[in-house]
Amino acid sequence: MARATATTRRHTTSPPLGSVFYASVTLCGLFVLWATLFTENLNAVTSTALNRVTGEFGWVYLVSSLGVLVFLIVLAAGRFGRIRLGADTDRPEFGTVSWLAMILAAVMGIGLVSYGVSEPISHFAEPPHGLAQPGSRHAAVVALQHSFFDWGLHAWAIFAVFGIALGYSTHRKGRKGLVSPMLRPVLGRRVDGPVGKAVDVLAIFATLFGTTTSLGLGALQINGGLSRVFGMPAGTGTQVLIIAVVTILFTISAITGLHRGVRFLSESSMGLAGLLFAFVLIAGPSAFVLNLFVESIGQYVGDFVPMSLRTGSSGELAWMQNWTYFMLAWWISWGAFVGVFLARISRGRTIREFVVAVIGVPSAVFFLWFSVFGGSAIFQDAFRGGHVAGAAAQDSNNAIFAMLEAFPWPTATSAVAMVLVLLFFVSGADANTFVLSMLSSDGETKPRAAVLALWGGLTGVTAIVLLVAGGLEALQQTVIITAAPFVVLMVGLAYSLWREVREDPLFRPEPEPARAEREAEKPVPTA
Repeated sequence: MARATATTRRHTTSPPLGSVFYASVTLCGLFVLWATLFTENLNAVTSTALNRVTGEFGWVYLVSSLGVLVFLIVLAAGRFGRIRLGADTDRPEFGTVSWLAMILAAVMGIGLVSYGVSEPISHFAEPPHGLAQPGSRHAAVVALQHSFFDWGLHAWAIFAVFGIALGYSTHRKGRKGLVSPMLRPVLGRRVDGPVGKAVDVLAIFATLFGTTTSLGLGALQINGGLSRVFGMPAGTGTQVLIIAVVTILFTISAITGLHRGVRFLSESSMGLAGLLFAFVLIAGPSAFVLNLFVESIGQYVGDFVPMSLRTGSSGELAWMQNWTYFMLAWWISWGAFVGVFLARISRGRTIREFVVAVIGVPSAVFFLWFSVFGGSAIFQDAFRGGHVAGAAAQDSNNAIFAMLEAFPWPTATSAVAMVLVLLFFVSGADANTFVLSMLSSDGETKPRAAVLALWGGLTGVTAIVLLVAGGLEALQQTVIITAAPFVVLMVGLAYSLWREVREDPLFRPEPEPARAEREAEKPVPTA
């Protein structure tokens, strides 16, 4: 009876909140005040910092992301790929289908709808780097090729390195679910002091802005659909209202817990996305889309290295800021959030299984989605006198709805697209709220409801003030700047992970005397 009481007390009493929590909340609060009271100053500072960071150090985003991708391929292909994220006897907590659905929906779902049409059709109308004649057949291939680059292997490699490092650190080494302990091979005991706490605060700060960018994009997308399809007013006021309502929804969902909230939303959103995908593929120009997909994959593979290392040094800095640098910075800023989330749902997976699933499967899904939706929009403009590119140029949030207008039942399918954005919106912010609460609660896997509510509210408020301050441009600028220090952290994590797997017990078994001594020291179970 005493044992049961102790167990109950342990699960119901949370440890006190520490300096990381108070420092991160204070910094986020100060930023909100800055954006609210000194909006022009904020825009001026972020614009100057953006040009400095991307103009002088933009190449770092490119080299580091490519390096991480190569590192993970080597890691998974070699003997270290057999290491489990957990004990050797651990097996996955979630089934493979649920696992993949949670990854796709909670991580990058909004991008499927927000960019699935707008990016390919924009590149078709204005091909990147002058690589094709606007509106030509080759422009269609180049458009999808660069969309694949922005949403494919590089992005998921960034997520995967954080996920493996965190999963190895927490599940196999038994450390706290924080970013700082992963750097112990590099920083040593300093991870237990102010340096480690600063790393965790930085992780929280970057994660917050990566997610607020997604929330802002989701609000713009929902508002664009309501305006175009149902004639509702478009503007900042409506977008703020959307964010406020969704913030309440995802905060409630986060408090219900990972299994009930995130899992249900993830599986529901992926099921609905699958139905919309099948409809557009079957009702649209299937032969054209599939041929374009195959050709674009070939172009993507053939130009992979040159495309991965193309900088904005030849007068294309503005384009790189709007697309390549923004996308890479967005993924890097999401690294801690996605890493914690992937680690949380991937216990028992091997490194090889994790790399193949997290890099390969989502990339393939995004390639197909962009080909079907973007390819259908390109077909309409090229051969059916469509105006999707014009709608996207006027407002990128109109692109998918302009494309669906050429299909049967446009009002119904547009409504489905908006519901899909809402589900992705809530599931992504739900998972983010859980991760922010966990990072700021010393790695607590079941953060208290008050902390979840606080981070849910801060996320919504930050998205609102950035949207009011400068809309999409302010969101993009802030995420690129806040992600810059995270590049160094990402490289440090990869190096630390490499050092640790080389010393893993699977390949360096514990000596028999040490093992016997450790077993003798274990407490004897009581009845």
